[in-house]
Amino acid sequence: MDKLFNSYDSPIPPLRYDVQRIPLDQNGHSLIYFYDSLGYATPEFAIPSDANVILSLIDGIRSVEDIMNFSSEDVTKEQILGYVRFLDEHGLLDSEHFKEHSGLIESEYEKSEYHPCTTSGVSYPADPDELNEFLTKAFLENKQSDPVETVKALYAPHIDPRVGMSSYVKAFSSIRDLKPGKVVILATSHYSGLYGKMYEDHPFILSDKTFSMPNGDVSSHKGSIDIIRNSIQDLSKVGISDHSRAHRIEHSIELHLLFLNHIWKHDFEIIPVLVADMDELMYSRNNHREEQLDAFASLLRTNFDDPDTFFLISGDLSHFGKKFGDIRPAHKMLNEVKSNDRRFLEVGSKADPDKMIKLMSEEYDPYRICGFPPLLTYLKAFPDSKGEILSYDIWDESERESAVSFGSILYQ
Repeated sequence: MDKLFNSYDSPIPPLRYDVQRIPLDQNGHSLIYFYDSLGYATPEFAIPSDANVILSLIDGIRSVEDIMNFSSEDVTKEQILGYVRFLDEHGLLDSEHFKEHSGLIESEYEKSEYHPCTTSGVSYPADPDELNEFLTKAFLENKQSDPVETVKALYAPHIDPRVGMSSYVKAFSSIRDLKPGKVVILATSHYSGLYGKMYEDHPFILSDKTFSMPNGDVSSHKGSIDIIRNSIQDLSKVGISDHSRAHRIEHSIELHLLFLNHIWKHDFEIIPVLVADMDELMYSRNNHREEQLDAFASLLRTNFDDPDTFFLISGDLSHFGKKFGDIRPAHKMLNEVKSNDRRFLEVGSKADPDKMIKLMSEEYDPYRICGFPPLLTYLKAFPDSKGEILSYDIWDESERESAVSFGSILYQ
C-alpha cells in the first residue's frame, strides 16, 4: 500500500529533526546535502539550495493549499504535492511512510543473523586483497609496540583509520601474539540515544550476530551471550537490552574487528556490547544507573575472568571545537584539552573507577569523551588492572575548526 503523503489540505508531515542539512558546492552548483546518521534516508541525497524556501514551509502545520499562498502563479498544487511526495519517498519527512520504512529496516536487521559492515569502502578498502595490502603497509610504516604474552585488556580508538592509523598500529601490535578464544568488546554506543525510550534504561546493548567484515566474518559467542541473558531474571535491573538495532549503523565495534582479523590468524568469537552514556553518574552517586553498572560489572567479573577471555574497550577521547558546539575553534582549546586527556588516560591506566567518575564530574565532561562509558564499565569490573598508556594523538580537522583526540591503554 502506498503510504506516501497524499493530501492537499492536511498538514504536511514535518521534516525529520534528526537529519542534518549540509550546504555543498558541486561543479558550480549550490546544493543541500542530507545526512541521516540512522541510515534511513536515501544515501548521498542532495537537492538544489533554492529548495530551502519550500523546506522552511514544511513545518508540520501547513498544508499544500497553505504553501500555495507563498508560491508564484505558475506553480500548481500538483507540483507542490509531487515535491512533498518526493521528499517523503527519500525518507526525509516524519510521516507514516517513514515510520513504516524505518520500522521495516530495523525489524529486518533484528531478525538477521548477520551484521553487515558499515565502514568498509569509506574508511578503508572494501576489497579483501586491497584491504590486506592497506593494513600490511600501515603496520610496516608505523611504529609498532613490543608484543606481550599475557594481557587482560586493551583500550583503543575507533577513530577513522585514515587519520588514526599510527595509534591503531601502536595499540593492536601489542596484542598480535595473543590467542584468546573469546573477546568481550565494550564499545561506545553513538546512536542509542536516537531510539527514543528504547535504551533509556538499558545502557548495555547485546548482539549475537555474526559481524561480516571484508577481511573475514566474526561470530558472536552464543554460549557466553546466553550466560549473560540467563544470569538474571530481569535484564532491566542490570540495564541489559536484547534489542540489537543500536548496532546496525555503529562503527565502534567494526573498527576493532578490522584490526583483530588482520593481526590474528586463530579462531576467536566475540561478546559484543555497546555501552550507552553514563552522564547520570557525573551528577549524583548511588543512583539507579550506578546500581546497573555495578551489577553488569559483577556479571562480567564472575563469568569472564579467565585466561581464554580478552577484553577490548573501544573509545575515543575528546570531541571539541565548533563542529561539536563549542564557541571557540579547536586550536584555541588544545592546551586545556591535552591536559584533560592526560588526566583521563592516567586515571584510566590506574584502574580506579571512583577517581574516573570524580574526574568526569569536575566540569561535567566539557570535551565530550566518548570512551568514558565503556572504559568505566571495564574499570568497575576489574579495578585491580594495571594499565600502560601506549599512544595519544589528535586529529585536527582545521577546515571545520574542530578536533578529536584519541589514545590507547594496555592492561597487563
